[in-house]
Amino acid sequence: MKLELIPAIDIMDGKCVRLTQGDYKSKKVYFENPLEVAKALEGSGLNRLHIVDLDGAREGRIINYKTLNLIASRTSSVIDFGGGLKSDKDLEIAFENGAQMITGGSIAVKEPELFYQWLQRFGADRIILGADAKDEKIAVSGWQETTSQMLIPFIENFHHNGVIKVICTDIGRDGMLEGPSTGLYVKIRQALPDIYLIASGGVGSIKDLVTLDEAGIPAVIFGKALYEGRIKLQDLEKLNC
Repeated sequence: MKLELIPAIDIMDGKCVRLTQGDYKSKKVYFENPLEVAKALEGSGLNRLHIVDLDGAREGRIINYKTLNLIASRTSSVIDFGGGLKSDKDLEIAFENGAQMITGGSIAVKEPELFYQWLQRFGADRIILGADAKDEKIAVSGWQETTSQMLIPFIENFHHNGVIKVICTDIGRDGMLEGPSTGLYVKIRQALPDIYLIASGGVGSIKDLVTLDEAGIPAVIFGKALYEGRIKLQDLEKLNC
């Protein structure tokens, strides 16, 4: 399998949780200690993590950096971190506490010049564009606000300005476990073949991962299917062989 598997750890109040379609009222706590989750994933050969600071996304500033530090210092996982990163100080805190990469979504929409400054300062390998969409329109502010910007032109514009890594979440699929928007991701790849596209949202089974791999998608983020037991760690170990 060529598909890079990236488990997600979403953090709220220091705990590992999941939301459905970005709705904070849908919060479900899966583990009290995110570090235990990270260690279990690492033990299964998954050394890449997508950590989201849900409190930070809601408040507009980095909040759960201590949990980030704990995971980064106690595992060898390669971590990209997102959620509420709105200033140079937020990025400095994230990188100082162990993130190797950060994901910027709302900031790229609302303050693109600042996002471009981060690209120049830290490099395209460390700054990931978060392109979250509902009905192929970009959504921001923890998905609470949908803009008029269309998804593919949005990504294309940032690619022309140096972005090479993009996480694309189909909000309508997120947390639903009904399968990813493979057709949408293929469409993005056809339009922008040089982008390292990371699919996110909707993965509900091992079959979904195989489908994305066969479609030529470079990477995928998934979480709820893992925590709900629909995807087993031993099955992921076999895929990674």
